[in-house]
Amino acid sequence: MTIQEIDEKSLFNLMSSGSGKTAVYFFTPLCGTCKLGERMLEIAELTGTSVPLYKLNINYAPRLREQWKIASVPCLVLLENGEPLQKEYAMASVDHVYSLLK
Repeated sequence: MTIQEIDEKSLFNLMSSGSGKTAVYFFTPLCGTCKLGERMLEIAELTGTSVPLYKLNINYAPRLREQWKIASVPCLVLLENGEPLQKEYAMASVDHVYSLLK
């Protein structure tokens, strides 16, 4: 299973709809740590997380990168009704990622 990729405009639309809890994974294609983090998220998602999960290439999200002050990738942002609640830079383990998405 792969995480659905979203663009910045679509994410803004999703956020304005007040979509409850959502998670967005910011990455860059050439980042090895990002690939590892994404794999952890995929495994966590397979176990049945309740939060919708999207991924977004940070190179194509300049407004959000600035607005949310994302310092580095990988970065998992947990949202509630379009507002960032938490930013997680360290994907320590599948268990840790799973607990964030529950």
